[in-house]
Amino acid sequence: MTVRDDFLDTAAAAVRLLEDAAVAERWDDPSALEGMTVGALAAHLAHQIFLVPRLLDAGGAENAEPVSLIDHYSGPEWDDADVHAALRRSSAEAAEQGARTLAERAAATLADLRGRLPSEPADRVVPLPWAQPLTLDDLLTTRMTELVVHSDDLAVSVDKEAAPPPAAVETVIGLLARLSARRHGPTAVLRALSRAERAPASISAF
Repeated sequence: MTVRDDFLDTAAAAVRLLEDAAVAERWDDPSALEGMTVGALAAHLAHQIFLVPRLLDAGGAENAEPVSLIDHYSGPEWDDADVHAALRRSSAEAAEQGARTLAERAAATLADLRGRLPSEPADRVVPLPWAQPLTLDDLLTTRMTELVVHSDDLAVSVDKEAAPPPAAVETVIGLLARLSARRHGPTAVLRALSRAERAPASISAF
């Protein structure tokens, strides 16, 4: 299995969650994320799928030097309150299309990506409007992380269980552990995972 396979499987699991009747039934209810309805959270989840072909179609930086996956998460946007507020607004606006339309778009986009991703070059570099370029596989890892984390958020919001593929979960946990160690130090992560009596209050990766 490749990163591309894992991304597609993770996106498929997210689409199944978006298609669940419980999501539509609770569309306007508050979600598990403060300031977002279930519909807005669903739209943000689906956005992780929509974003991939949009970035692939943009082109323009194929010869640029990509940054590493870890360095990608060093940008100031990760702690920018204005950026997060803008994401909440855009997600709320996207939710206005309704649950059925959103799920259908996500399924159609996934079907397109199933045919497209295998033919993309192994060294494909993708430009990002908000950050430095990434390799395609690293970009897919960032979207897979968003899909796994926000699928859990959405599932909790509608009293369901998310079911991302195990291989994707392993990749995401590995990335989050590396980001957490960079932020809090390796000792804090080690203690949180092995010594409850000395565990820090938080080892959140973000």
